[in-house]
Amino acid sequence: MYETHFGLGERPFQLTPDPRFWFQTATHGKAMAYLGYGLAQGEGFIVITGDVGAGKTTLVGHLVETLDTKRLRVLHIVSTAVEPQDLLRVVAGQLGVDAQGLTKAALLAAIERALNGVAREGRRILLIVDEAQALPLASLEELRMLSNFQAGGHALLQILLVGQPEFRERLLGSAAVEQLRQRVIAIHHLDPMEPEEVPDYIAHRLAVAGWTGRPDFAADAFDALYDASGGVPRRLNVLAGRVLLQAAIEGVELIGRQTVESVAADMAADMGAGREAPMPIAPEPEPVAPIFDSAARLGDPLFSAGTLRTGLGLNGHATVAPTRVDPITRVMPESQPAPRSTHRVVAPPPAPEPVSLRPMPTPAAPPPVAAEEPVPAAKPSTDAALESRIAQLEARLEQQEAALRRVLTLLVDWSEIDNRGEDRREAGATIRPGAWGHAA
Repeated sequence: MYETHFGLGERPFQLTPDPRFWFQTATHGKAMAYLGYGLAQGEGFIVITGDVGAGKTTLVGHLVETLDTKRLRVLHIVSTAVEPQDLLRVVAGQLGVDAQGLTKAALLAAIERALNGVAREGRRILLIVDEAQALPLASLEELRMLSNFQAGGHALLQILLVGQPEFRERLLGSAAVEQLRQRVIAIHHLDPMEPEEVPDYIAHRLAVAGWTGRPDFAADAFDALYDASGGVPRRLNVLAGRVLLQAAIEGVELIGRQTVESVAADMAADMGAGREAPMPIAPEPEPVAPIFDSAARLGDPLFSAGTLRTGLGLNGHATVAPTRVDPITRVMPESQPAPRSTHRVVAPPPAPEPVSLRPMPTPAAPPPVAAEEPVPAAKPSTDAALESRIAQLEARLEQQEAALRRVLTLLVDWSEIDNRGEDRREAGATIRPGAWGHAA
């Protein structure tokens, strides 16, 4: 939706890895250098690790695009805890070998014949195993055995293992994989990008998507994007996409720190980060619950019942926090029997114990009560707090309705623009990475 509003040809921050959006950060450039060195050796194992969302899959896609397929054939396996025999069958299938009904010995012989056949064509084979941290030890050993196949003094198979940080720890710290470790000729861990790389990264992805200058980013927006994402590409993509969506809804043309931080706070609330436990409410003031339900039914994707915000960040980014209602305790003279509740209201210390609502026998001789002991119930102040809270919730509902009207207007505009045909934006102006008008 936001791509139409800003005149983009496609979504610049989609999560599906696309080699067209490849951006070489310092750590990715180093990884490509290690890959180039390892592939030049033509044997052994190359290992690339990185945290979730660090760009491992995008790196592999870019590597495959740069390889000369006339000299190198690529087999790609996404591992999901594949057992040894199954792993061999997957490799055989990638080589075009029918593994149905073959014993392990016959399967290995068939794989070796297929590898030799590729070698006679003048090509080598690179086997890429993704999610290597999920492979059992026995499967890793099978891969090591496959790397032993040779012809004329040259290895028939080279293997690239791609996995998460725990695979690196396992490889470097376990004596059980010593033989495989000795065959690793290049290893690199993908780190998050540096803060100064974020502006060029955002600029590059927008340029590929057909950016024409809308929206623009202030310098402090990039700092906020880095702070909220930690420089992890996938997190940055998710956050940047949500920022563009909110900017489109609000009609923002210059995105700054305030917009980014507002979206980051919404995302954290949506994921349950930092939510407080709900305050206990006594049985009497029950109108509060339906108000929360009504607000939630508005369908706001950024709304969280635990945290009230001005809807979708519209018309500013102020936060409206709910007014807490302390647990209501009915104070009764000691001479009266205290009712007992059929369910227990849990309140954090130092909240008083809930009053029983079940009739209890009257004490035979209640102690005399001094005149000053009975404390009047604090109902007036409690009612005032509830009325204030209800007023805030009603204002919140009005803001939500206004937000929905803006979203519906944007959807109608988007539909009308889409029906006008393909030519709905001017010729795209080329964006130069780092050349932001407001980033100085």
